[in-house]
Amino acid sequence: MKQKIYKNSIFIALAAFFVIGCDNDFEELNQNPNDPTAVPAELLLGSTLFNTANTVYNVFGSLDQGAGWAQHMAKVQYNDEMRYIPREGTISAIWDNFYRITTSDSQKMYELGADQENTAIQGVARILQAYGFLMLTDIYGDVPFSEALQAEAGNTTPVYDTQEDVYTGSIAYLDEAISLISAGGSIDASQDLLYAGDANKWIKFATSLKFRALMRISGSTNVASQLQATVNSGNLFSSTDEEAKFSYLESDPNANPIFETVVFGTRGEYKINETLVEYMDGTNGMDDPRLPVYAQENEDGIIRGKPSGFRDLPSPDYNYTNVSALGERFLSPTLPGYFLSYTELQFLLAEAASKGFISGGDSAAEAFYLEGISSSMTENGVADSFDAYVGQSAVAYDAAGALNKIALQKWIALYSQGMETWIEWRRTDFPVLTPAAENDLGSIPIRFTYPRDEQSLNRVNYEAAVSGQGEDRLTTPVSWDN
Repeated sequence: MKQKIYKNSIFIALAAFFVIGCDNDFEELNQNPNDPTAVPAELLLGSTLFNTANTVYNVFGSLDQGAGWAQHMAKVQYNDEMRYIPREGTISAIWDNFYRITTSDSQKMYELGADQENTAIQGVARILQAYGFLMLTDIYGDVPFSEALQAEAGNTTPVYDTQEDVYTGSIAYLDEAISLISAGGSIDASQDLLYAGDANKWIKFATSLKFRALMRISGSTNVASQLQATVNSGNLFSSTDEEAKFSYLESDPNANPIFETVVFGTRGEYKINETLVEYMDGTNGMDDPRLPVYAQENEDGIIRGKPSGFRDLPSPDYNYTNVSALGERFLSPTLPGYFLSYTELQFLLAEAASKGFISGGDSAAEAFYLEGISSSMTENGVADSFDAYVGQSAVAYDAAGALNKIALQKWIALYSQGMETWIEWRRTDFPVLTPAAENDLGSIPIRFTYPRDEQSLNRVNYEAAVSGQGEDRLTTPVSWDN
């Protein structure tokens, strides 16, 4: 049945849907041949979901930079990105794909839904637009929003909006989405590769994504009342059955991009990072049963990570056989691609309760915290070890150290979700990470630079953004990170 769904939504619907298949070609795949003008709105949904998930999980962005910079992943060869020298093609492709596919095709879906009087599909479109714009601003900082997606109307040089305005606009999209979906309409189950047409689950995705967005700006903006309202709505994820995750298939080109690159593309240089191993192997007081799931044993029968960085690799110290490969679960072609997980939401709720943003105080914070750990352990097949794990003093909830423990457990649980791990680590600043060895930057990157094309094709607005935000460097913080 799933094979039929994918075939209908991705390969038959229009003609030659833009498909990001093998990650080896990622830098070339930044053109969008989708240009529908009078087709059923829902025919855009399957391809938009697929391509958005692939953009988020593309290995050159999510592992080399996201998970690499957050010190979940390391490499024993081709190590420039891990030393904070990102490739321009990746920076440009992520920008282009979120604009040309996620937000642009969602806008077309929204407009077609209006023509067809289908408010539900309009709501879905707004959720995906909000997701795309939030990812863009979290990765790059100030980005085009209010004048974005107007090329067909003649505006090819959109102004950059401040991150604060992008967040305000994206949250408004999510509120609009909830109203539109609640008003009725239909979502074609065969095209809906997240929820098979279940409108209530889309409302829960919108509400949960809004909660994450509000938490992300909570350090710079008073959003406590809005956070409490999302909780009071009763529309947050209540189980893993409602989380927003993309189900990949068994074979190329419909498999998870990590499998596509590391296994199908035989790129075995990707390994687990020593920092993550030391937070899971008992070194820091936490004997974590998820570690044998996260990584395989090396040639000596142990799980050994590699520190970030180093120029001359492979070496006798760090090579293909003496550093542990990623765990088999995380090399599976069907590893889900998360837009937002139930597990992550529980840790966000725990943080909000601990900080007093939502009601319940430490009692609620502890419950959410433990539920996040339980959900992650269940997902990784080690639920029977939950009691022993949380009984360790380094894991057990305590009010004084709550925020650091919540951030650390979220960081551990987000393994394989490279971009989200890096973004949330930047926000919480925990765990404390040491910059990569033999890097030329001096500190861990906290944003992507803008694509070079922006400097030539939209230079006036690019320069205005840089003037307002700060130098276009990997070390310039975004607004919520100040």
